[in-house]
Amino acid sequence: MMRSLKMTLMLTAGLALGSSVASAQNWQLVWQDEFTNSIGPDWVFETGTGSGGWGNNELEYYRRENATIENGQLVITAKQESFGGMNYTSARMKTQGRKSWTYGKIEARIAMPSFQGSWPAFWMLGSNITSVGWPSSGEIDIMEHVNTDANVHGTVHWTGTNGGYASYGSSTPVGVTGYHVYSIEWDANAIKWFVDGVQFNVINIAGNVGSTEEFHRDFFILLNFAIGGNWPGFTVNNAALPAKMYVDYVRVYQNSGGNNNPFSTTIQAESYSSMSGVQIEPTTDAGGGSNVGYIETGDWMAYPSVTIPTSGTYKVEYRVASQTGGGRLSLDVNAGANVLGYLDVPSTGGWQNWTTISHNVTINAGTYNFGLFAQTGGFNINWFRITKL
Repeated sequence: MMRSLKMTLMLTAGLALGSSVASAQNWQLVWQDEFTNSIGPDWVFETGTGSGGWGNNELEYYRRENATIENGQLVITAKQESFGGMNYTSARMKTQGRKSWTYGKIEARIAMPSFQGSWPAFWMLGSNITSVGWPSSGEIDIMEHVNTDANVHGTVHWTGTNGGYASYGSSTPVGVTGYHVYSIEWDANAIKWFVDGVQFNVINIAGNVGSTEEFHRDFFILLNFAIGGNWPGFTVNNAALPAKMYVDYVRVYQNSGGNNNPFSTTIQAESYSSMSGVQIEPTTDAGGGSNVGYIETGDWMAYPSVTIPTSGTYKVEYRVASQTGGGRLSLDVNAGANVLGYLDVPSTGGWQNWTTISHNVTINAGTYNFGLFAQTGGFNINWFRITKL
C-alpha cells in the first residue's frame, strides 16, 4: 500500500510463477473475524490524513464511522464529503498491537467497486515498523486494486541488498466486483499469492535471499479503501460515490505439522480484555508502542479467544523488565482453572531494560481465554509469544 517508490527486484534464486492450486498444508485456524454482528476487538482504527496522505498523497480523511457491519459483513464506505480539510472520507483498520503472526495462510473474502480513483487494499506490515520505519519493516500486499484495472496485484516491499528500496510483485485478472478469496501462503521458504485458491505469484525468501530477512518476523493485518493517490492518480469519478468495499471475513491459519512452518502467535500485553491492578504506559522496547506496568502481587490480565491448533508442547516467551527482580508470573487458561506454568522474572536493571524469558508448557488443542497472573509483582511486560515445538 505504501508506494513512494516504484521498482521491481528480480531475485535470481528463482521466482516460480504458475497457476498451481493452493498447496496441501496442515492448516489450522488460529484467528478470525467473521464480522457476524460486530467488528471484533482486535482491530484498531487509524484516523486522519497520515503523513503526506499516508505516504501516498491519498485524498481521503480516514474515519472510524466509515466502517460498519451490514448483513454479517464488514463494509468500508468511501464518501464524497468535506471533512478535516479533505473532500473524501473512508476507513483504515489494522491489528497492530493486538494480533500479529510470523508465517501462515492469511485470507479474506472481499468484493469491491471498480472506478477511477479507487484503491482498496488487504495487506500486512512488519510489527517493528515503529522502530525501523518503512520499508525496513517489510510490507506484504495480499491484494490491491486501482481504478478500473482488470487485474489485482500482489506485491512485497522491503529494504533490499545494499540498503536500497526493493519490491517484487505480479498481477492477475479478476472481476473484483464479485466476491473472491484473496490469500497468501507464507513460510520460511516463500510467500505465495492466490485468488480463489489459484496461485499467481511467488517470491523466494529462503535463507534471506535478496536481503529478505524482514519476512521472517511478525506482521499485522490492514484493511483500507483509499481514494486517489500516487498510484491511482488524482482524478476521481465522483458519480461512483458513495462506494463500498465488502469484507465477508478475515482468517489466519498456521501449519500444525512440521518444523518449517510452526504455529506461533504473539500477544501484546496491553491487548487484554480485562485486568486487575495494572496500568499501560509507553515503552522504549524494540517496536515501540505500549507495555503493561505497575504490576503488583495479585494483579492479572485476561486474553480471550486464543486458538491452539494441536495438543503438545509449546514454548511461551515473555518480554519483561524489572528494576529489582524477584517477580513471579504464571500462565493459565479459563480464569485460572488450569495453571500451565510458573516463571521467575529476573532483575534487568531498569523498568525499560527488556529481556525475554521462556518456559515450555503442555497445552491441549482448543480455544482458550489465557490469563497472566502476578504471583509476585515488581515487573513490566510488553508481550508474550506462544510457539509450537
